[in-house]
Amino acid sequence: MPKLVLCEKPSVGNTVAKVLGVRGRKDGYIEGNDYIVSWCVGHLVGLSLPEAYGNEYKKWDKLPIIPTEWKYDIFPGTKKQFDTIRKLMNRKDVTGIVCATDAGREGELIFRLVYKRRGTVLCLRFLLNN
Repeated sequence: MPKLVLCEKPSVGNTVAKVLGVRGRKDGYIEGNDYIVSWCVGHLVGLSLPEAYGNEYKKWDKLPIIPTEWKYDIFPGTKKQFDTIRKLMNRKDVTGIVCATDAGREGELIFRLVYKRRGTVLCLRFLLNN
């Protein structure tokens, strides 16, 4: 039963996989040795454009926009990797998800936005020890 390790970028994912002894390269992830290592390619999910809140915001003369709930979109250029990560997060055999993004607010945000948009009710578990 593998654990999913989600890194912020491919180079870090490759390094983590090497340290964990994971060698089975797939499209968008590496699997083996009871781990699946995948990566974001920077920001996969970001704030929606103003018009997502209504046609009156298409022009920038209605600023500031302060919605009661923020909307997010998956960036078109990274949709394939997002879909890969979403499928991995939703795999029934995955026993936990490790946030291995960069330490700090930006890395945490990258992970949380992807996690929030994954489309499952899987509970988040930070696995500090294996």
